[in-house]
Amino acid sequence: MSIKLQLPKLVDAKPRITVIGVGGAGCNAVNNMIAAGLQGVQFVVANTDAQSLDASSAEHRIQLGVNLTEGLGAGARPEIGEAAAEEALDELRTHIAGAHMVFIAAGMGGGTGTGAAAVIARIARELGALTVGVVCKPFQFEGARRMRVAEAGVENLRHLVDTLIVIPNQNLFRIANERTTFAEAFVLADQVLYSGVACIVELVLKEGLINLDFADVRTIMSGMGTAMMGTGEATGEQRAVLAAEEAIANPLLDDVTLKGAKGLLLSISGGRDMTLYEVDEAASRIRQEVDPDANIIVGATFDEQLGDRLRVSIVASGMNTRVAEQRPTQSMAAAAAPAHMSYAPHAGPVMQTSHLQPTAPQQHAASHQTHVPGPPGDLQRRLAEALQGQPHQNFSQPVHNEQPRGGRDSWVAPGNVMIEDGLENFPPLTGSALLRTPPLPNEPQAPFHDHRFEPQAPAEIQRASRRVPGIEEFPPQAQKEWNARQNPNARVSSRDAEEQRKPGILGRFANLGRR
Repeated sequence: MSIKLQLPKLVDAKPRITVIGVGGAGCNAVNNMIAAGLQGVQFVVANTDAQSLDASSAEHRIQLGVNLTEGLGAGARPEIGEAAAEEALDELRTHIAGAHMVFIAAGMGGGTGTGAAAVIARIARELGALTVGVVCKPFQFEGARRMRVAEAGVENLRHLVDTLIVIPNQNLFRIANERTTFAEAFVLADQVLYSGVACIVELVLKEGLINLDFADVRTIMSGMGTAMMGTGEATGEQRAVLAAEEAIANPLLDDVTLKGAKGLLLSISGGRDMTLYEVDEAASRIRQEVDPDANIIVGATFDEQLGDRLRVSIVASGMNTRVAEQRPTQSMAAAAAPAHMSYAPHAGPVMQTSHLQPTAPQQHAASHQTHVPGPPGDLQRRLAEALQGQPHQNFSQPVHNEQPRGGRDSWVAPGNVMIEDGLENFPPLTGSALLRTPPLPNEPQAPFHDHRFEPQAPAEIQRASRRVPGIEEFPPQAQKEWNARQNPNARVSSRDAEEQRKPGILGRFANLGRR
């Protein structure tokens, strides 16, 4: 009898990561990542523009809305981009199926990126993939309307992905100068997506001193909302701290910091000369920024190509965003929106003229209920609300109540808060209430000050008298002339004295000739 022992076959345990570029901006981001030499991921581009797909370097290309757009694009209309993605639903499922993690790169504000990214995110979540959205918002010079569409697309996508990273293109001016070209600026923006994907690939796929698996990544990023990614490199004695601070201070993100982060992936890469002390320095510096109870997963890998450089990459999620700084764009958009238009779901634009007259509280409550946010996937409603803007409310106008209470006026403050005038005629106390009320102390009445303005007569301006210089301050010739004018007799006597002088030699010769 013979016994045969056979080892079980090892299945491919490497996680499958797919990066999908949606729209023109997403396709450009994928092209830059391919040019940078990122390995270990599958690249897919999806667009309604056939010309952009032909110029893409990705191996897998999906044309959205073949019958709807005929390869001519979505025309900056998100509803067209959404319908085009629904038309290619089966093809999208085929390319996403089997992926453990899906990155969706898109530009918000246009047609394909804003509309189709939400559909692709929904498909990825339905197939069980960890979905991460990396989107960019337009420049300010692209107009308020495009910014409103972008904000609506971001809010709609936020509910459909596990984590979302927002990169405003306006932040490119923080790192650009007068000589930075337009193409170089967008490469810097795409570097955020590249560093985030490369960080996860290094953590999961590369072997190192401290290895991590994909389950750790899912624990940190699953259902955590807002996220941030950053990478820093440094050399020298303090390279660990400098690289960590560069990874923390990412100027391109949408005003998101590590403060209060609940989950953190930390990857430290360097040569064989990387010391344990440097790993501790980098991890301790970043740990100061996150929540004390944050789930921190650290990975360390060796990369001989770095030389004497040390690289620190972070992926943080679950942090608190700066709400006060993230919403100025929406405030400007509401100010720029037409004041006479408001959106009613499924009813089209409705003319509003009541903002010029006092509004009753019941009418204000009804109009306020019109803008109550609906389910997360209602992209049409969000886009229409963003396009039409919110009507201005005149909070300084009194509200006439149908049942006046005590004849007092009331106002509607922001947030539908009712503000009533003070109780001018307080009812007199009677009965037990009068007995429980202590008497007021007799305090001396404060003197009455009349603060009326009374103009005062202008003060007379006293100019200093001019000083007349003395004769001794004049030049000698002027003094001589002055003295001669003041004493003419002295001048005559001086002339007589001159005549009585003896004649000179020439005079004497002249007198001899006369004789």
